[in-house]
Amino acid sequence: MDITAEMVKELRERTGIGMMECKRALEEAGGDQEKAIEILRKKGYARAAEKAERAAQEGRIGAYIHSNGKIGVLVELNCETDFVAKNEEFQELAKNIAMHIAAANPKYVAPADIPADVLEKEREIIREQFKDSKKPAEIVEKIVEGKLSKFYEEFCLLEQPYIRDDKMKVKDLVTQFISKFKENTKVGRFTRYQITK
Repeated sequence: MDITAEMVKELRERTGIGMMECKRALEEAGGDQEKAIEILRKKGYARAAEKAERAAQEGRIGAYIHSNGKIGVLVELNCETDFVAKNEEFQELAKNIAMHIAAANPKYVAPADIPADVLEKEREIIREQFKDSKKPAEIVEKIVEGKLSKFYEEFCLLEQPYIRDDKMKVKDLVTQFISKFKENTKVGRFTRYQITK
């Protein structure tokens, strides 16, 4: 299949990744945009992993107040240099993550942030659900790990499907930025406020 400049441009706009990488991914995917995005994500993770060791001591606080004025979010987004922190796309990323937090209400940034006692309690609850199932212990443990993945998706910001594109997770959104700007970027912490009756 011939890969047109329009196809490459569309993929570049969707991912923020360089033209040549987008073209190669499209060729590898036979022109399928979604497969090409998956290929780029896999390559992006490799690049992001290389950058993850570098210190991210600069950054910005992103803020979002919902239109009803009853939900507000502050999120710390870190990067390596003040140059990137001042970039409009970085600030937009911080705002989009804050908006996602307002909508999805995560409790933790990543699975590693979940306290051990909370995680163990969740494991016990899941095991209890299968105690009378007569399934072998190793099968139950696999089920527990599978259900914990769903728990992470519900409560961990980086594991949640992104509200503007549920085909990607929030961590994929951050990885796209890392791939484009070649800087370690990570969510430091966040606070979500909500007025309840």
